[in-house]
Amino acid sequence: MTADAARPADAAADAVRPPDDGGLSASPFLLACRRRPVPHTPVWFMRQAGRSLPEYLRVREGVPMLESCTRPEMVVEITMQPVRRYGVDAAIFFSDIMVPLKAIGVDLDIKPGVGPVIADPIRDAAGVAALRPLVPDDVHYVTEAVGGLAGELGSTPLIGFAGGPFTLASYLIEGGPSKNHERTKAMMYGEPELWADLMDRLADLTIAFLKVQVAAGASAVQVFDSWVGAVAEQDYRASVLPHARRIFAEVEPLGVPRIHFGVGTGELLGPMGEAGADVVGVDWRVPLDEAVSRVEPGKALQGNLDPAILFAPWETVESRARDVLARGRTAEGHIFNLGHGVLPSTDPDVLARLVELVHEASAEDAR
Repeated sequence: MTADAARPADAAADAVRPPDDGGLSASPFLLACRRRPVPHTPVWFMRQAGRSLPEYLRVREGVPMLESCTRPEMVVEITMQPVRRYGVDAAIFFSDIMVPLKAIGVDLDIKPGVGPVIADPIRDAAGVAALRPLVPDDVHYVTEAVGGLAGELGSTPLIGFAGGPFTLASYLIEGGPSKNHERTKAMMYGEPELWADLMDRLADLTIAFLKVQVAAGASAVQVFDSWVGAVAEQDYRASVLPHARRIFAEVEPLGVPRIHFGVGTGELLGPMGEAGADVVGVDWRVPLDEAVSRVEPGKALQGNLDPAILFAPWETVESRARDVLARGRTAEGHIFNLGHGVLPSTDPDVLARLVELVHEASAEDAR
């Protein structure tokens, strides 16, 4: 048979061959999200791209946080730093949950040592009505950065993310970080129609921001509803869960794994699991084997080493990490992570050693 005669058959084979995904289909992180067998337990860290790394501090020197999120080359570099240093199984896009609010015109800043500060807190219907929808052009720098990262990362998945509606609402209403969320809860309890309007608009914002990242090349997404643990279960079900459900439902057709995370949410793990994500993040307060009993079947779990453990002697870190791995084996899928973000003064060498331990110990267990 001549080469020319072989060409039609080759063309037919190419037509049915699935497109090359750059090795992502074999990613332990994506496999674990989908509750499939893995060669080792995947590991990544919330806030891995950031303040504990000296190379991050050098890059960010003199550049305000929100400005750094709008510089695609800087975003790519910072996102890649922990992948190079630690060999983690996923990258987390370097950005901030306040970026889409800033992009639609909310007057805010992220002040060092304080956090997000809103110039004109939203307290009435006029303030809520002023929140306009997000369109892709509002965050063109995100599209550019995610596209660049998709090429750089190869077979390492990129996690896109957005803030959950309760957390965004709290910042907007309180005007900044809050311990008690008193004004936020006052609106939720006392002005339910205004609250619902605000949450609808913030859910739309979150959906749009996640869709931009996935369209540009993100392989998974995480919704950080960091402060929703301040809400009682009955109020979560009535005033937050419907909006979380809509977020995950509208992202589902995109075909990427969806992760749901909040802090202090032990009593909310059940309803958070019902919101529709593929993976439920668990902070350090609830052991993973206990979390399994609180979350409905059909979910993977992510977590949940206490970030403060990393300051203890290595023998303690190793013992606690092995305990997390053992408890994680009771879940249908497990992604090793901290129970919240990496603390600023964490030793990067300890994180690198922890990644190596998780990979080696879980690979031995998988044999």
